[in-house]
Amino acid sequence: MSKPYIGITMGDPSGIGPEIVLKAVNSAEIYQYANPVVIGSAQMLAYQRDLLKIDLVIKKIFSPEEGTYTPGTINIIDLNNLDLATHRFGIVQAVSGKAAYDYITTSVNLAKSGQLDAIATAPINKEAIRAAGIDFLGHTEMLAALTETDDPLTMFQVKNLRIFFLTRHVSLKEAIGMVNKQRIIKYIEKCSQALEMLGLVNNTIAVAGLNPHCGEGGLLGTEEQKEIEPAVKILQLRGFKVEGPLPADSVFYQALQGRFAAVLSLYHDQGHIAAKMVDFAKTISLTLGLPFLRTSVDHGTAFDIAGKGCAGADSMVEAIKVAAKYGKSYRRHYREKKPVCT
Repeated sequence: MSKPYIGITMGDPSGIGPEIVLKAVNSAEIYQYANPVVIGSAQMLAYQRDLLKIDLVIKKIFSPEEGTYTPGTINIIDLNNLDLATHRFGIVQAVSGKAAYDYITTSVNLAKSGQLDAIATAPINKEAIRAAGIDFLGHTEMLAALTETDDPLTMFQVKNLRIFFLTRHVSLKEAIGMVNKQRIIKYIEKCSQALEMLGLVNNTIAVAGLNPHCGEGGLLGTEEQKEIEPAVKILQLRGFKVEGPLPADSVFYQALQGRFAAVLSLYHDQGHIAAKMVDFAKTISLTLGLPFLRTSVDHGTAFDIAGKGCAGADSMVEAIKVAAKYGKSYRRHYREKKPVCT
């Protein structure tokens, strides 16, 4: 089987994105799994190459099929949208926010046209995006708008642990209010189909509890009794393989050990903490429900170390590998059966 074409966006050029992309694509391991195509600035890549004293050929291409996919060569679709004479690392700049957005839109257009099998994204900075006049909170919201996808799913993967999120970027108080029967039913249906699209079938999804010890029969909260348990029972009657609610202090460990295919986390930090305590550097975010798979590092732009040559690229490498592992299966399933999450 031919290796998938994976588009790799450079992220905010004032952060560590260009450095970790260069380091990741310099890894010979990547070429065992993927044909990596960088979308970004060739000048910035050359600057990083010289800074790090890495012997690499930077090849500008106009389409993925033009690339030379062998270790020692980086293929880049060059948007030429940076002026290195005025560029600065480590600060919020509108020009960097605009550049990062351009990399994303280009990668989306290539993926939508079938030239890329999946995309892996380096980090962006929300303030820089806003400074550029682009009104999105982050990658997920951009991708949803650019592909006309309604409420895409976020899934984390680290080792054998997969985590979905019932709520994302809302306050904890608001997230608790969103833990209701209908939303849980909707999300488990979406999560189940998302796993199938990744090639994972006949697997059980666990629902994490909200309150300590799942509420202790109502003594420590009633959400489990009133909302979560009824939702799980309805789903089971419909034939979904789902269990819960299960105490959040143990369910993630059980999934890591292979008891569950995935866990539905009820709020942002519940799942983030669980994943990052397993392996911070290799926790990968997947966006599901789009017409193509998107993976991403799960860290920020790290302005404090940007441009210094000391950023670790493990997460970027892992994001590319995961995109390559699932990208073709995901796209095939999307074409064959439009997912619930769109």
